[in-house]
Amino acid sequence: MSYVEVPGEKVPIRMWTDPASVEDVAMQQLRNVATLPWIKGLAVMPDVHFGKGATVGSVIAMQGAVCPAAVGVDIGCGMSAVKTSLTANDLPGDLSRLRSRIEQAIPVGRGMHDELIEPDGVGPRWDDFWERFDGIAESVKFRQQRAVRQMGTLGGGNHFVEFCLDSTGSVWLMLHSGSRNIGNELADFHIGVAQSLPHNQDLIDRDLAVFVSDTPEMGAYRNDLFWAQEYASYNRAVMMDLFKNVVRKEFKKAKVSFEPVISCHHNYVSEERYDGMDLLVTRKGAIRAGSGDYGIIPGSMGTGSYIVKGLGNEASFNSASHGAGRKMSRNAARKKFSVRDLEDQTRGVECRKDSGVVDEIPGAYKPIEKVIDQQKDLVEVVAKLKQIVCVKG
Repeated sequence: MSYVEVPGEKVPIRMWTDPASVEDVAMQQLRNVATLPWIKGLAVMPDVHFGKGATVGSVIAMQGAVCPAAVGVDIGCGMSAVKTSLTANDLPGDLSRLRSRIEQAIPVGRGMHDELIEPDGVGPRWDDFWERFDGIAESVKFRQQRAVRQMGTLGGGNHFVEFCLDSTGSVWLMLHSGSRNIGNELADFHIGVAQSLPHNQDLIDRDLAVFVSDTPEMGAYRNDLFWAQEYASYNRAVMMDLFKNVVRKEFKKAKVSFEPVISCHHNYVSEERYDGMDLLVTRKGAIRAGSGDYGIIPGSMGTGSYIVKGLGNEASFNSASHGAGRKMSRNAARKKFSVRDLEDQTRGVECRKDSGVVDEIPGAYKPIEKVIDQQKDLVEVVAKLKQIVCVKG
């Protein structure tokens, strides 16, 4: 579909979904964002749903300002995927051992490594990255040791590591994670700072507090934001290295090779130019989909995912959705679904099937096929993947 335009106070709200299908609280958030004095555009993805201040699944372009809550609290959260030389014919009938090996190599939940792990091939940038930790917000500096040990860990919630097959039978490795607790704490700190600033006192929603350009507060936020985005990229790179090593060991005879890794943020800020204006574009639950950009749009733990290539649609600020998107809250999912439902909906997938992950059941998410269909003018599908192993936090 092309987009539907809904009137907004300062800018129209461009929606790549049926406005009637969007929950009322999320629709109100979109209207609230459209009142911000600095806003120059608002694009809404098919996976849109209620979030803190700004909806998940929205792309907000502002001039001279950025809203921390419109980035998301897990700064730099995103996806990585890589195609391997393995095929379905190389796989054993029982994949439980492979899942166990992945869980042993990549700490999940609150798990941490015993020491810092460096991603392959990062070079001198790695030392520079950690030296810049001294320049981030004082409120989180005491967390450095935890941040070091959480580098290369999955976390919990909707984060995952998956072993997938595409429609040709080729094996892909895929994972989803972000900047772990350090990014979350930086986001919360800066949202609090923004809310205290005089220019934010009359906003329709205090969670939409912004930093404006050429102020010390904006400078401090940008410094910490870009550091956390980098942390998230390195975190995924370390996990992918660990994942590849598991696969090499488990399939020694196959002498597995790997194509270049595809990686994309979906909670981040980017400096971009549209209609002759230099804008700060926040993608919260959205990926960049410039012409030729590769991206990853996952479904749920039982439905599959898509590798896509951007079409460069400037109406969406060169963006696309970041996934299927939730259609109900975690609490609602726990009330509606049982472990038996989870077992039924993840049949054929080697994964956890216990009460601890019922809130991640496929039924709690929008149908990924419909979400993809609604953005045919934003991306083209390169490959459809179906997970056969899924590791959750």
